[in-house]
Amino acid sequence: MNILFLSLSRFENINDRGIYNDLMREFIRQGNKVYIASPTERRYGKPTTLTKGDNFEILNIWTLNILKTNIVEKGIGTLMLGYQFNRAITKYWNDVKFNLVLYATPPITFNKVIEQVKKRCDAHSYLMLKDIFPQNAVDLGMMKTGGMLYKVFRRKEEKLYQISDRIGCMSPANRTYIIEHNPAVNPALVEVCPNAVEPIEFKPISDEERSELLAELNIPVDKTIFIYGGNLGKPQGIDFLFEILVANEKRNNSFIIIVGSGTEFSKLQQWFDENKPKNAKLLSALPKEKYDNLIKAAHVGLVLLDPRFTIPNFPSRLLSYLENRMPVLLATDPNTDIGKIAEENGFGFWCLNGDLKSFMANIDRITKADRITMGEQGLKYLLNNYTVDKAADIIINSITV
Repeated sequence: MNILFLSLSRFENINDRGIYNDLMREFIRQGNKVYIASPTERRYGKPTTLTKGDNFEILNIWTLNILKTNIVEKGIGTLMLGYQFNRAITKYWNDVKFNLVLYATPPITFNKVIEQVKKRCDAHSYLMLKDIFPQNAVDLGMMKTGGMLYKVFRRKEEKLYQISDRIGCMSPANRTYIIEHNPAVNPALVEVCPNAVEPIEFKPISDEERSELLAELNIPVDKTIFIYGGNLGKPQGIDFLFEILVANEKRNNSFIIIVGSGTEFSKLQQWFDENKPKNAKLLSALPKEKYDNLIKAAHVGLVLLDPRFTIPNFPSRLLSYLENRMPVLLATDPNTDIGKIAEENGFGFWCLNGDLKSFMANIDRITKADRITMGEQGLKYLLNNYTVDKAADIIINSITV
């Protein structure tokens, strides 16, 4: 079948690793042809371009900056996405009959694109619910409930659910939230379809390679290393990370590495410049191979979510930790079920974001725990629940039900 994937993420190489790249390759392996529509934000200075490969095409569409930018440009750019995508798809793929149109939130402004593709092709529509917007913006104080902007986006959200033949949620709590807060949505059409990856063969880093890498980055080899890798933005509740860093300076057996980028990076950089911590390291970016090796060199993965969230999130960074046989420490809001899942399945410890006493106690727990066994438990859970073959089957089966 022909699958149209509407992506908010920049998508240039089908062979890159990532939850969407991995899923698209799985669809191709199953004998489908994949058409990917993806933004090329203005910061990259590139026009709209079409790339063709074996059983796939990637249409990179010029847009305003919509990620890691100010709220004004993000809002305007998000509102323009539907028109820009619709125009580009009509120009380049008007003769293609799509069987399935697949999309993830955010954004919620693909409504007209989805409706037109469904009408023209009699296609099945599937929403992979990765973010619940605009409520997430309300939770973070970026938007007010009842305000004009909120009402506009809320209507678009409700419309998106209405035109979706099936909604796949990241976790059971995510599914429950959608059903409870959207009475117009038929619960039978809402299912769990979690973030998933194509597992790769795990190749542990040697002791010599580990020592060389840590020495190069000025990281001690004789401490339990905790790593936070990924986006450094408001959804991560970075303020609590500062408290953790201060408290960890009083310890002598734990070290925290932060690798990432985002709107809060400059705040972190300023703190590191002013405080010069002995038990922490901040890195803005690393070559992929070096980052992968740093993950293998660390002992525990960190997951943070802002405590104000009323919506159940499920960060995809967890998959990288599990894939690398790493136990996790989680500090989140009380509504997500990611901490419960980690504790019940033996691969992590959880506390509320902001509860410093419990978090530091969990550092002690995991420092003394059998981390090898916890890591194996995490890998086992990933292989049983978070692989792209399972996610692809869930989506494809929704068409035939």
